[in-house]
Amino acid sequence: MNAVRLTPPASPVRDQSVRASIPLASSKSESNRALIIDALTGFGCELQNLSTARDTQTMIRLLHSGDFTADVLDAGTTMRFLTAYFAVTGQHKTMTGTPRMCERPIGILVDALRTLGADITYLKNDGYPPLQLNGFRASEINQLSIRGDVSSQYISALLMIAPMLPQGLTLTLTGAVGSRPYIEMTIAQMVYFGADVQADWQTNTITVAPKPYIAKPYQVESDWSGASYWYSVAALAQDEQAEIELLGLKENSLQGDSAIVAIMRSFGVESTFTDTGVRLTKRPAEASLSWDFTDCPDLAQTVAVCAAVKGITLTLTGIESLKIKETDRVAALQAELQKIGAELVEVETNHRYEVRTTTLSSQPHAPLIHTYDDHRMAMAFAPVAMQREIIVEEPGVVAKSYPSFWNDMAQVVTVTEVPNSANATV
Repeated sequence: MNAVRLTPPASPVRDQSVRASIPLASSKSESNRALIIDALTGFGCELQNLSTARDTQTMIRLLHSGDFTADVLDAGTTMRFLTAYFAVTGQHKTMTGTPRMCERPIGILVDALRTLGADITYLKNDGYPPLQLNGFRASEINQLSIRGDVSSQYISALLMIAPMLPQGLTLTLTGAVGSRPYIEMTIAQMVYFGADVQADWQTNTITVAPKPYIAKPYQVESDWSGASYWYSVAALAQDEQAEIELLGLKENSLQGDSAIVAIMRSFGVESTFTDTGVRLTKRPAEASLSWDFTDCPDLAQTVAVCAAVKGITLTLTGIESLKIKETDRVAALQAELQKIGAELVEVETNHRYEVRTTTLSSQPHAPLIHTYDDHRMAMAFAPVAMQREIIVEEPGVVAKSYPSFWNDMAQVVTVTEVPNSANATV
């Protein structure tokens, strides 16, 4: 399938309103952390509701593979977590991935692992995959400083292996700390499995004692990142009686992307938590919103697209890390928002951006959205179909995190295959 055409339903879905009940995908973030901890217990845990996302399935495959080469494909979390896991367990592996994966930096993590005793060499460019892991001999060092503003995945990777180090580890985060909820998620899961972790957020110091994990059952929550697309669907639904139920979510979630509840309240979506998840209903929207995405960067694309369609002026900060994701997501948004009559303007260099609506109503044809091999580009733009026809290229990219996404979207819009997207009107 080269593309999908998404078309608003000709008439309201049921009872003259937009209604849907969505069994969300499981959290990829929780699943991948639980899998690493499980491996460090000797695979003694009973993990329930693991994500079916390609990233998680790749993690499972590689954890149980005896192959010398570990190809993570395009999974950044899998690359970083497995590099730390294979290193501390003394395995000899070649770590590699897609061409884009091999352009994503890993030097900060490698430097830290080398300091702790890992023998790691770069096979091509310093600071980037592919890597060669050549064993581990624990050093006498049990204190490290690491930048907190580049990738929380480096920090989580080091924290999860810390209980296995002879002297544990004290990690000091320098500079601004980005995606802190993801670090807190890691710590919470570590503590659940028996680790002794003390975090002092006044000094940004995290201390992990040398205490092995305890194998226990664990139930993975549904994915708040996946939920964000349905918040956008609800926000863009034109029927004021729209009601969408998202199953398997918790009000007190470990996931930082649960911030979508507060963000989308400004966009006209009310959240009511139930015994089975959360129910989304409509409320009046506000005219503008400023939000710092430092702790929830994966929400930025979805919120930006929704703001563009609703005509809400959105100011974004904390999106610098988007430039080193699956694609340069800032550049991708700037290119694709133009196709729906909006723009992402950099108003303060590498810090503050604004989404501004320009000519949305004057665009006569279904825009063709490029996805840049990025699952979040595809899913962020899909809710536009609540108000107008749209074509999304390479829809298969959603398998990375939400394989059932298009089937679920078919509950609220018409989804049809476009065999040759080259013939689509842009």
